[in-house]
Amino acid sequence: MPPAHLHPAETSTASRRRRFLRRLCRLALLGAGLLAALLLARLAFFAGPYRAPQPLPDLPLVDLHCHVAGLGAGGSGCFISPALRDNWRFGFYLRAFGVSRAELEREGDALLPARLSARLAQSRHVQQAVVLALDGVVDAAGNLDTNRTEFYVPNEFVAAAARRHTNLLFGASINPYRTDALARLDWAATNGAVLVKWLPAIQEIDPADPRLEPFYRRLVAHGLPLLTHTGSENSFTHSAEDSADPARLEFPLRLGVTVIAAHAAGGGATAGERNLDRLARLMVAHTNLFADLSALTQFNRLGRLGEVLRRPEFRGRLVYGSDFPLINLPMVSPWYFPLNLRLAEMGRLGRVPNPWDRDVELKQALGVPADVFARPRQLLRRPRVGQLRKGCTTRVPRPGRR
Repeated sequence: MPPAHLHPAETSTASRRRRFLRRLCRLALLGAGLLAALLLARLAFFAGPYRAPQPLPDLPLVDLHCHVAGLGAGGSGCFISPALRDNWRFGFYLRAFGVSRAELEREGDALLPARLSARLAQSRHVQQAVVLALDGVVDAAGNLDTNRTEFYVPNEFVAAAARRHTNLLFGASINPYRTDALARLDWAATNGAVLVKWLPAIQEIDPADPRLEPFYRRLVAHGLPLLTHTGSENSFTHSAEDSADPARLEFPLRLGVTVIAAHAAGGGATAGERNLDRLARLMVAHTNLFADLSALTQFNRLGRLGEVLRRPEFRGRLVYGSDFPLINLPMVSPWYFPLNLRLAEMGRLGRVPNPWDRDVELKQALGVPADVFARPRQLLRRPRVGQLRKGCTTRVPRPGRR
């Protein structure tokens, strides 16, 4: 029974804060224990980088995989479910973005991509980043179902951010089960989209569904690659893991869609087989399949980066992506690689202030080849001249926000 002078809402908030602090302590202890174990193992098992490091390409880099978010402040149309707002991850994510909830509520959600753009502009290596919209779950009538959607970032919000900030590129997201999915896809292409992003396990999309053939053929017609999550998903409160099975990408690949498997299927298993192995088989069969390296330096995926760099199936198919803002969290650190990096190198990388520079230099030091950093420029749809100018208009009818 709470003390009489405390309002129930205050008690609930205090309880959530205590749970959050307990989880934070457990994560800190886990990270410290892991680091100590790795440092001890280093004495006997130091192996060096996964591959010999190469100089970075002599051109500004593009980050293929970067997130934005919003609360709906300032009429952005963004949406975060109450369950996700109450989840302990929510505060972590806002801090990683470099904003607070109070700032967003006061200044509007446009503050978040503005802060992201300003920080990106300070990078020595990365010139542009693809910022990703995220469509929601749709109901049987093909309309957005807010009761089943945890996280929603409208295409209009991201397209507007890309028009305001020239170092941000528009990554669209369209649930293909929407009744107006093709019109939305046309709108995205006309308004400068460089790819389409799916998170099937969260959006309840089955990539192998034959009903999606018209959508896939329209992607090919527009020259838009499909960046789709593969492997386990741990950033949300629930996830339909079967939808992230890499084998379900066979259908769009056969239709000629350029598919980029996010995170290189770096976690989980399907039908008793590791998702990474299922993806590797597809790589052999389809030259239009690629995989990005986002999230592969997180401590819960240690070893995955080395495996994809060494396996012949992935040669010439890997793409640079950061997964910002997750690279700004304690789950990513050069100190998690004492078997691959010298102490002085880990210390130097840990002092790199810009998150993109730190991410690029860490992956370079671990042996990510130069062609991986250059590949986003080759795969992304480059908008026609004039489509990204400020104030540009389009004759394609703009779909409703929801």
